[in-house]
Amino acid sequence: MHATTVVPPNTASGSRVRNGVLAGLAGGVVFGLLMAGVGALPLVGSLIGVDDAIVGFLVHLVISAVAGALFGLLSGRIADQVVPVYAVSALYGVVWWLLGALVIMPLWLSVTVDPGMTSLVFVVGDNQWVSLFGHVFFGLTTGATLLVLRGNAR
Repeated sequence: MHATTVVPPNTASGSRVRNGVLAGLAGGVVFGLLMAGVGALPLVGSLIGVDDAIVGFLVHLVISAVAGALFGLLSGRIADQVVPVYAVSALYGVVWWLLGALVIMPLWLSVTVDPGMTSLVFVVGDNQWVSLFGHVFFGLTTGATLLVLRGNAR
């Protein structure tokens, strides 16, 4: 007789990534609905040179899946605890707002749309506050979905 080690599925690294991708997609759909409501999706499509809302939504979902996978990897055992996962996931949304909306997007759009977009790095106006709201909801939805996928919803 020989012993076999069984690793529960929710602790495997691949499972964390898969669950993170699914959670990120859920967060991306929620945030994407907000973006559609304020007409921001064509701008997201412009990241790949296509000024179109449907393309923008698809680009947004790809970004959300990557961000979710990273959250799934980084969250580790925190994803087993309700209060910490909500706190960390809201903060994660704020971090993506700072990096994505205030730095990466204006710089990237300065290459694909208008070189003058570099002047919008770290500029916070009305649109950016709406974006912050959306990123926080992305984080919270991603965290809540991760809790459900890991069997820890309460």
